[in-house]
Amino acid sequence: MLSVALLCAAFLSGPSGAAGQAAAPDAAAKPPAPSSQTPAAATPTYREVIDEAGRAVRIPQPVERIVSLAPSLTETVYALGLQDHLVGVTDYCDYPAAALKKPKVGGPANPSIEVIAALHPDVVLMTKSGNNFETVRALEDLKIAAYATTPRTIADIVASTERLGEVLGAPQAGAAVAAELDERLAALQQKIGELPARRVLFVVWTDPLISTGNNTFVADALRRAGATSIIDTKEDWPKVSLEEVVRLQPEFVVMAAQNTSNTPAELEALAAQPGWRSLDAVKNRRFVVVSDAVNRPAPRIVSVIEDMARQIHPEAFQETAPTNPFRDSGKPANTANPAPTPSPPNGPPPAARSLTESRIEDLRIAEARACGH
Repeated sequence: MLSVALLCAAFLSGPSGAAGQAAAPDAAAKPPAPSSQTPAAATPTYREVIDEAGRAVRIPQPVERIVSLAPSLTETVYALGLQDHLVGVTDYCDYPAAALKKPKVGGPANPSIEVIAALHPDVVLMTKSGNNFETVRALEDLKIAAYATTPRTIADIVASTERLGEVLGAPQAGAAVAAELDERLAALQQKIGELPARRVLFVVWTDPLISTGNNTFVADALRRAGATSIIDTKEDWPKVSLEEVVRLQPEFVVMAAQNTSNTPAELEALAAQPGWRSLDAVKNRRFVVVSDAVNRPAPRIVSVIEDMARQIHPEAFQETAPTNPFRDSGKPANTANPAPTPSPPNGPPPAARSLTESRIEDLRIAEARACGH
């Protein structure tokens, strides 16, 4: 009887007994009572930055979708290795070639806000000089972040590239690109820094003749290449009298060309025109023709500076002196009246149209505003 009583006591003794161990799984198996409260939605993460125009911009994090409203910014996004996040570009974004396949949102000055909104960008990249404030305001109304850049010098371009990498979530890429550009500029300075600067005319447009003022990144590129513009003005893109250029007699004429295969013949046609043929630089074929990347404040401009320096100061690059097909064409150096080549029927030759279409559009808009249109 005593044994039976002990067994009954053990069975009824609670959790430490066998009955307690068997009951535990049954209790754990019961589902929790349903809750009447709906879980709160995840709050988006934002980061506030100050863009180069001084505006506070709240950018969603991480940045997954980018729209670029300037060819220079499209190039910079590619240089940073972020092209897979680029979901929209302008009609004029043509470098690198892969950019031509990106969805288009219109021109820099008049992009389609509806198309941009449909792309659901985390941030829209723009330039203070090339895009309109109305575009910024329209994007802000739609709660779309718009980040503006405004580089005025080569150092600004390098710093802007690094800053953009940081803003877009690729700080290491931005720092690496900036360090490489600075290293190349420093190496170039060691080669040409002690040489006297050559006086040049930088041709933005031939008819009317437009050049660059003192305070543009193009003027700074000339200085970095060991040259100085004969046009001394604070106006960014001044119209210039050809008679004044003849009086000043630049040592070189610097131009940008989009299609270098036809450039020699086109420059010969230009040299046959009145006024131009009175320039000693033209008579002696001292043309410096560079990529149209000179018109874009993007990392590629450092390559243009190196190219200009080689053509303007070949003595500093004797081991790699370039062959200039426009100077070394076998023609007499002082030929004043070369055989003219007919110009295309639709205006000045393409080589003389040294700006990209987006830059020309900017100039026309600025001119219209100045006239009160």
